[in-house]
Amino acid sequence: MSGLLAGKRLLVTGVITDASIAFSVAKLAQEAGATVVLTGFGRLSLVERIAKRLPQPAPVIELDVTNQEHLDGLAAKVREHVDGLDGVVHSIGFAPQSALGGTFLETPWEDVAQAVHVSTFSYKSLAVACLPLMDQGGSIVGMTFDATKAYPLYDWMGVAKAGLESASRYLAMYLGKHGIRSNVVAAGPLRTMAAKSIPGFSNFEDAYSQHAPLGWDLNDPEPTARAVCALLSDWFPATTGEMVHVDGGYHSRAA
Repeated sequence: MSGLLAGKRLLVTGVITDASIAFSVAKLAQEAGATVVLTGFGRLSLVERIAKRLPQPAPVIELDVTNQEHLDGLAAKVREHVDGLDGVVHSIGFAPQSALGGTFLETPWEDVAQAVHVSTFSYKSLAVACLPLMDQGGSIVGMTFDATKAYPLYDWMGVAKAGLESASRYLAMYLGKHGIRSNVVAAGPLRTMAAKSIPGFSNFEDAYSQHAPLGWDLNDPEPTARAVCALLSDWFPATTGEMVHVDGGYHSRAA
């Protein structure tokens, strides 16, 4: 992938550990020639330590995507490190425990609202916050878990991901005039920190490992990261509003 992203300035959200998809994206992007800025939330010192494991240490900006002050100030903070952006990676999601695990019918609205705010609405919020930095156009890529189907125990996070996929299509429509593309990558299950919070995650693991036509490595985020980097590059200039599956072909099978 050497040179694929040469000269690109990227903002990557969602790095928590070096096993995360976002970390793999940041690593491959740097190796492909990009300048990367990261955002972190909560344990910022942890993200800063993880950032030092990249080929080139990357600056970390604090960002709570539900905090309007953080969003309003994001462009100025990014400009402290780069003079604009060519790409943005949205790798953010959260749902309270009551919104997962089979209690779909009992989950209160307050918890559903939090899941939708963090996992869905934030995609639009992040895009709008970064718009002043993308005057030359660019690419926004989100991470999903194919929400065209209902998965046992995934519950309201599945609904939030369906909203994310729809939000990406609407962003593609509204941001096209700015030369900005919006796409999502639907990854198969990976053993990330986020996955550990999903009850019954092993059910996903078994299904994909056993039935994906190309096979599926639960511990390797690189195929997913490669797809993200490709969408951030200039090699998909007319692709927007799309969902790209990186799941070993599992989604193509009949149930």
